Amino acid sequence: MIETNAMVDLLTPLKKYFGYTSFRPLQEKIILDVLAGKDVMAVLPTGAGKSLCFQLPALVNDGLTLVISPLIALMKDQVDALNSVGVAATFLNSTLDSDESKTRLRGLFNGDYKMLYIAPERVLMSGFLEMLSGWKIGLVAIDEAHCVSEWGHDFRPEYAQLLKLRAKIPNVPFLALTATATDRVRTDILNRLELRNPEIYVSSFDRSNLTYRVMERQSASKQVLDIVRSHGDESGIVYCLSRNGAESLAQSLRAEKIKALPYHAGLDNETRATNQEKFIKDKVQVICATIAFGMGINKPDVRFVIHHDLPKNLEGYYQETGRAGRDGLPSECILLYHPGDMLKLTQFIQEMPDPEQVKRAKAQLSQMLDFAETSICRRKPLLGYFGEVYSADRCEACDNCLTPRTQYDGTIAAQKFLSTIYRIKSKGGFSVGIQHVIEVLTGSESEKVVKWNHQHLSTYGIGKDTSRSLWNSIARELLRHGLMKQNPEQFNTLELTTAGAKALKDRTPVMLHQPAFQSKKEKKEDPKKRAAIGLPNSPLFEHLRKVRRRIAEERNVAAFIIFSDVTLRQMASMAPKNKTEFRTLTGVGERKLAEFGDLFIEEIREFVSQQ
Repeated sequence: MIETNAMVDLLTPLKKYFGYTSFRPLQEKIILDVLAGKDVMAVLPTGAGKSLCFQLPALVNDGLTLVISPLIALMKDQVDALNSVGVAATFLNSTLDSDESKTRLRGLFNGDYKMLYIAPERVLMSGFLEMLSGWKIGLVAIDEAHCVSEWGHDFRPEYAQLLKLRAKIPNVPFLALTATATDRVRTDILNRLELRNPEIYVSSFDRSNLTYRVMERQSASKQVLDIVRSHGDESGIVYCLSRNGAESLAQSLRAEKIKALPYHAGLDNETRATNQEKFIKDKVQVICATIAFGMGINKPDVRFVIHHDLPKNLEGYYQETGRAGRDGLPSECILLYHPGDMLKLTQFIQEMPDPEQVKRAKAQLSQMLDFAETSICRRKPLLGYFGEVYSADRCEACDNCLTPRTQYDGTIAAQKFLSTIYRIKSKGGFSVGIQHVIEVLTGSESEKVVKWNHQHLSTYGIGKDTSRSLWNSIARELLRHGLMKQNPEQFNTLELTTAGAKALKDRTPVMLHQPAFQSKKEKKEDPKKRAAIGLPNSPLFEHLRKVRRRIAEERNVAAFIIFSDVTLRQMASMAPKNKTEFRTLTGVGERKLAEFGDLFIEEIREFVSQQ
C-alpha cells in the first residue's frame, strides 16, 4: 500500500512493461486509488484497458495481486501476455494436473509471482483460503464483477460467496471491474461485495470505433457469407440463438472455403476449448457461437460481430458486440433481424416458471425491439439502457446516421391504430395488446376476435392492405412517439396517452419513418453505398502479419501476444529503421524491443528494398 501523498512514478513501468506513454481515461485515477489502499468499483467498456488497472499496481505494489476471473479458458492467454512483457504471473485452474499445480503453489509460497489468476470456485475450495496468509496479498481484483448480481446477464452463485475472501484478508483492498452494469447491477456489486467507502468510476459506454447496423434477415447464410468475404481474412464472431443454428452455419461457411467452427454448450469441454484456441490463434477465421461463447474473449483483433438472430436483451447484445475492435481499430456489428424473431422469443419467455422473470424478460425484449427498429441514432437507445445520454444528433457510425430512413405522412395509419384501441376499450371496458389490435385491423377471425365480437367494430378489417409486420413496426413507433403506452402490470395491454387521445380527436398529423425492413420486392440497399469499414491493409502490414503469425506458432501463443494490430499498423506506416525508432511504437516495451526489435526491423528493411 502506498500513501496517497507519495509521488508514484507510473509512467516508467507503463512504458517499460506495456509499451505505452500515457493512460487512457480514468486508468491513472483508478490505479492511484488502488495503490492508496482504497476499495474501487470501475465500470469501463470493453477495450478501455480494465486489466491495466490491476496489472500496473501489481508491479508497483508489494506482495501478490489476486485476480478472480470466471474465464478459465482465457487465463493462459492472459498469463502468456504478461510473461511476454516480463511480468511474473501464473494461474491455477482445473486445466492443470496435480504436479503442475503443486509446482505453482510452491512458487507462490516462495514469492516468485506478482500476479495469480484464479477462478472463484477455486478460491472457495477447502484449504485455499488458509493458504492466503502465507502469500502477502496486496490487492484482490474481481474481474467481470457483474457476475455477483442476479440482475446482471451472467449471474454466478459462487461470486456471491466471495465475502469469505474478504473475511480472511480484511485489510486488503478490493477492485471490482466490469464492462456492463446498469445502475441496479452497480448497486448490487457494491452491496454484495461489501466494498468499503469505495471510489466509483463509470466511464462512457460508447465504443466509438464500432459501427452498428441492422439488416433484414432474408437469406441468412448468404448474408453472413457476404459480410465475412467483405472482411478478407479478418476474424469475426457470428452469434446464433440455437446450437443447431451455430453448427449448420459453420458447416455452410466451410462449404464456401471459409475456415469456421462452432462453439456451444452441447460440445464437450475439449472440443470447445480446441475450437476457441484455434480462433484465438488465427487458425480459424470465424466462430459460429451461442452465448456460451463466454464474456471477455481475449482476442483484440475481432473485426466483425454478426448476430444471426435477435438477442434477448440489450445488455447481452452490448457485451457480445463489445468483443469486436477491442484494440480500438474500426470494426462492425451487424444484427440480422426478422420481425418474426419477436414471436419466437416471446414463446420462449412464456415458458419461464417465475412470473416476475417473465415480466422482466418481456420488458428487456421490448427494449431490444426498439433498438432494432428505431430510426434514430442507434447509440441513443443502446447507451440509454445503461443510463447514459448520448447528446450528439448523429454518430456517423451506425446505419441510421450513415443512411437515414425517409419519413412519410403516417396520420391515417396512426388514426386507424389509435381508433381501434379506443373502440375496443369503449365496447368491452378492457384493454388488449398490440397483436389483438392488429388482428382487428387486418380482419382476422381468431378465437378472441370472435369471442369478444370485435369483428363488428367499425375499424375491423380497415388495415387489410397493410402487412402484420408493418403494423407491428407502426405500433412500436407510436409507442416511441408517446401516443400510446403499454401496461406491464396487465400483460402489456395498450392505453391511449393524453397526447394520443388528443391526436385522435384533432387528427393531428403524425410523421412515421419508412420501415427499416422491406421485402425483396421493395427497396434493397445497394451494397456499393454501404460505408466502408476498417482500414486499408498495406502490403507491408500484411507481410508483418505473416511474420507475427509464424513467430506465434513457433511459441504456441496467440498472435496478438507478440504484437497487436495497432502496433503492426504503426510499424507498417513508420517503417522503423533502428531500435531507437522501433522503441517509440505503441505497445513496445523493453522485453519486446529486446526480443523482436531486430527481427522486425530486418523484415521491414528487406520488404521495402524488394518493393
